[in-house]
Amino acid sequence: MASFPDSVNENDIGKAKFIGELLVPVAPFDQKSGREAWTVAFAPNGSYFAWSQGHRIVRLIPWTQCFKNFSVGHGGEGTNPSSPRRLSRQNSDGGHEITVAGEPREHTIDCGDIVWGLAFGSSVPEKQSRCVNIEWHRFKFGQDQLLLATGLNNGRIKIWDVYTGKLLLNLMDHTDVVRDLTFAPDGSLMLVSASRDKTLRVWDLKDDGNMVKVLRAHQNWVYCSAFSPDSSILCSVGAGKAVFLWNMDKYTLIRKLEGHHNDVVSCEFSPDGALLATASYDTRVIVWDHHKATILLELGHLFPPPSPIFAGGANDRWVRSVSFCPDGRHIASITDDKLVRFWSIEERAPQAIASVSNGLCCAFSSEGSVLAAGTRDGSVHLWECPRSIASLQHMCRMALRRVMATQQVEALAIPTPLRDYLTYKVI
Repeated sequence: MASFPDSVNENDIGKAKFIGELLVPVAPFDQKSGREAWTVAFAPNGSYFAWSQGHRIVRLIPWTQCFKNFSVGHGGEGTNPSSPRRLSRQNSDGGHEITVAGEPREHTIDCGDIVWGLAFGSSVPEKQSRCVNIEWHRFKFGQDQLLLATGLNNGRIKIWDVYTGKLLLNLMDHTDVVRDLTFAPDGSLMLVSASRDKTLRVWDLKDDGNMVKVLRAHQNWVYCSAFSPDSSILCSVGAGKAVFLWNMDKYTLIRKLEGHHNDVVSCEFSPDGALLATASYDTRVIVWDHHKATILLELGHLFPPPSPIFAGGANDRWVRSVSFCPDGRHIASITDDKLVRFWSIEERAPQAIASVSNGLCCAFSSEGSVLAAGTRDGSVHLWECPRSIASLQHMCRMALRRVMATQQVEALAIPTPLRDYLTYKVI
């Protein structure tokens, strides 16, 4: 079994530039479970980076300052892969550190239980809130409000103020591990939680964390969920082969996407909302046209690919996480074969690879230049995303697909090659 097709020479694949890592102190009990970095997250405005570093602790770091320390692409400290920049400061009392006077503060938050899910949420006051109760609220979110939601092992969700590190809300309706959290990107502060109790729950944080809806369709654990960029569709995946799509205006199930042969554990929409990437233990990432429920691209991590009957079992190529780059042209995947792969949506072989032991999750920075990956030892590894200039065609396609579904594009009176390009049939 191989990690790449026979037609691909592994030595010809570029090596992603390793730019640094964020470490945690090692204690004697760290060999036990509970130290994993199950999730990493960047704030939408690029101001903060957070990760669950194990043992109930979440670390919040001002990303701009951290980014300068790594000096990505500037030839400064941290660009030499043989001597990457390492940040390992730890505030043992669970409080915050003030790194430089006048700059955002670094926080170490003790959440009281093992942290599985993390999500940043920001409020956009000029957009209408979906909340019904407008009479009175305990919290009035301002324009610069930035929240961090943490999903815990005991089924609770704790909401924190990023700038102060203070606990704001404690949501307690789940009956099992909260595996994943995601905020609607429209600034409405609608939060969706995915749990091992087989449900997804929708919360309105502008209405004091009121639970709006319970979404039930999964027959087993729910691992991950993701909003489309316009917040109208939610994708959810879990212990099962199906990918679920939900209408978030009506809170109804739209359809199930069938194509994976093992548990689906990670999902994310492209920045224009036209594509959906899902990662599975069946050794594949599938890129879907979710509007038409069709598979556009399969990114394989094992060759020859396992037959469906064998893809349902254990192997050393389980894909743990997938992330779409904000440029709309790159996808990253983390796999049990100790590699992180950077894919171009126009190719079926990785554009670049890098080594990562025991990787669990990954996320691109808000501007797309850096990929962060969390590992089983609680640390985070950072790589520079492959760089290339996007064509004017691609930028126009993304602009159009942000507002038009596939069926609308297909109805346009335009030449077939252009229609195929706009609907990503040529990737």
